[in-house]
Amino acid sequence: MNIYLNQLVQLSKIDQEIDDFGPRIEKTERALKLAIEQRDAIQEKLDGLDQQVKDARLKKSQHDLHLGELSQKIKDISKKSALVKSEKEQKALQLEEEICKEQCDFSNEEIERLDNLIESKQALYDEVLSELEAAKEKVAQMSEEIASQMELIEKDRAAVYERKQALVAKMSQKILTFYEKIRKWAKNSAVVPVKKQACYGCFMRINDKVYASVIKSEDIVTCPHCGRILYKEAQEIEA
Repeated sequence: MNIYLNQLVQLSKIDQEIDDFGPRIEKTERALKLAIEQRDAIQEKLDGLDQQVKDARLKKSQHDLHLGELSQKIKDISKKSALVKSEKEQKALQLEEEICKEQCDFSNEEIERLDNLIESKQALYDEVLSELEAAKEKVAQMSEEIASQMELIEKDRAAVYERKQALVAKMSQKILTFYEKIRKWAKNSAVVPVKKQACYGCFMRINDKVYASVIKSEDIVTCPHCGRILYKEAQEIEA
């Protein structure tokens, strides 16, 4: 095989290895990202429950305060009742007292309801808090594992980059520029094999003359249909 073509085949494979690190990293980080999202969702649920408990306690305190005011008002009405002289004033005070007692009943019912609500929300809060602690522990554990995996991936990537730099240093700048020009649009299929007399980039059949040139491998041959660099794998030439 032509030395330049051989270098191009090697470079194409190395570039493929380099590009493959992206999906590897993404796959490694995906699990951690999902665990973080689950942790954050649990935290959001916990914050919501906490706010609900706070709101219920605030409403309860408001009813407690209102009960105190109503109790004092009923006492005041009782004192006034002892002093009134007319039946009309007496009935007005009785009506006012009944309204106050109804409000007291309502506040007491609301306090009981809020107490039950606070109890149930607090129990749920405790459950979700346990879930959050477990989720945090999972994220911490996965972070350590992924950091270790990423370290290995970075070592592998650095080694591949070294191989590429060593190869590029030996290559003709003209050939390298030609390759990079094709790679801009063809990505990792800039250099492709020919199988069954077809370009494995565009999968179009090439004519006999071009195919013969590819088999000889004396020059750099491009696909007449798509412009990719073509080569014939050694085992297929022998076959």
